[in-house]
Amino acid sequence: MTVTFFRHGVASGDPLPTAVVLWTRVTPTASATPGSGRGPRADVSWVVALDRAFRRVVRRGSVTTSAAQDHTVKVDVTGLAPGTTYYYRFTYQRTRSTTGRTRTAPATDAAPARMRFGVVSCANYEAGYFSAYRHLAQQQVDVVLHLGDYIYEYGTGEYAMGQKNVVVRQADPTHEIVSLSDYRRRHALYKTDPDLQTLHRSVPFICTWDDHESANDAWLQGAENHDPATEGSWAARRAAAYRAYDEWMPVRLSGTARLGDGTQIYRRFTFGRLAELSMLDLRSYRTAPGGAFTQVPSRDDAGRKIAGDDQIAWLKRGLSTTASQWKLVGNPVMISPVLVPPLPNRVRDGLKDSVGLLPAEGVQYNTDQWDGYTVERRQVLEHLADQNITDTVFLTGDIHSAWACDLPTNPGTYPLSTTVGTELVCTSVTSNNLKDILGAPPRTASVGVEEAIKTANRHVKHLDFDNHGFSVLDVTPARVQMDWYVISSRADRAATATWSTSYEVPASAQKVRKVSQPTTGASA
Repeated sequence: MTVTFFRHGVASGDPLPTAVVLWTRVTPTASATPGSGRGPRADVSWVVALDRAFRRVVRRGSVTTSAAQDHTVKVDVTGLAPGTTYYYRFTYQRTRSTTGRTRTAPATDAAPARMRFGVVSCANYEAGYFSAYRHLAQQQVDVVLHLGDYIYEYGTGEYAMGQKNVVVRQADPTHEIVSLSDYRRRHALYKTDPDLQTLHRSVPFICTWDDHESANDAWLQGAENHDPATEGSWAARRAAAYRAYDEWMPVRLSGTARLGDGTQIYRRFTFGRLAELSMLDLRSYRTAPGGAFTQVPSRDDAGRKIAGDDQIAWLKRGLSTTASQWKLVGNPVMISPVLVPPLPNRVRDGLKDSVGLLPAEGVQYNTDQWDGYTVERRQVLEHLADQNITDTVFLTGDIHSAWACDLPTNPGTYPLSTTVGTELVCTSVTSNNLKDILGAPPRTASVGVEEAIKTANRHVKHLDFDNHGFSVLDVTPARVQMDWYVISSRADRAATATWSTSYEVPASAQKVRKVSQPTTGASA
């Protein structure tokens, strides 16, 4: 049997001004499949160059991997030049991987005229093809921000496409993933997707996790989709999920690129004086959620935490002290308050099932978002107001829909109340939205729901419950602009992508406004 050594592609991530993480996985023997625990130690070399032909090599080295790391390879390449494009590849037994392209962040004191970010979340393998990734790779962006749900944990047919959970393509393993081997195999499956491989080898990623990297509605001591009676210890399951994530993703956990080194994924990136990005973790430290499966204090109780004291202090400190103009926050779940108006039962239930927006009775906030943890949200918003911090933009995933919102300190009196920031939410790559759950044609049943929510929440300026795709965030000193692109069909491997809409946030305005065309072109 012929072994393809680099069948899971290459990737890069967490770009700093002088360093970037490179990643691959080697399959040294036919039996050394992901999660198998089999296979010999393997010495893999790597090289970084300024040109695709590798005539101007700037760094090279080697690393030894084994079944203990699931034969993944991750190296933090240092000593690079700021704001520079590089090419890289790996070699094992004289066989080369595909060539990847990456780019370092601008120097801390640089003043870039422009930065472009791809923004994605919620890619469910069984719910469709990852065409959004392929089309995003054709955009000229510096970095891709993945805001969570990079993988899904469900067994085959439990959560797939539409009302009937149609399995567009089957997951591996076919059962719900629980063990370290399971999580490794599921990550490996995703890394074989050709569209995801294309995007990874084209641009560095900055990622955070949400819940499905471990289990649905995860929190510090459990998850909605975890039953200790049949699935064992939650602590053991979460540790397995985090270890596999560390092995299979180009990220620095706890500040280093060592495999299995830690669990802290919240971290900060600076793009010169133009922008600073704080990536949050809103699962590892949160207290018990609300909802039908647990009894918890009121969402306004001071003991409820979504980020935890240390992370909130870290976020506030960064927002206050950064020398960068734009304060971008990678935010796995929505921070904007959303009061849901009364809706017909069928629509209400579909909305709850597709995006988790409604509890069973409706007309309440979603307790899985910041709406369920109002004390910590108030701390962040009051800090922005008290410190007179401007140009803060929360970039959010999770809810399979597109939103553009102002962020008021008091939504009940908006627009008279102070607006301290904005929020831009990308839709899902493939995961079900309201249209899918209702089985309704596009722009029919969802339209009335969108208008009702915007009427009850005047700070919500844009809402799309129907589409899947990706977003591009274009950042200049004058404004940030989010462009939403939608794919034609997630069930079609050759799906097309078209521009949907765009909203911008002018500098110092603290408000979103609609614009008539998307941005184009490369960074300055």
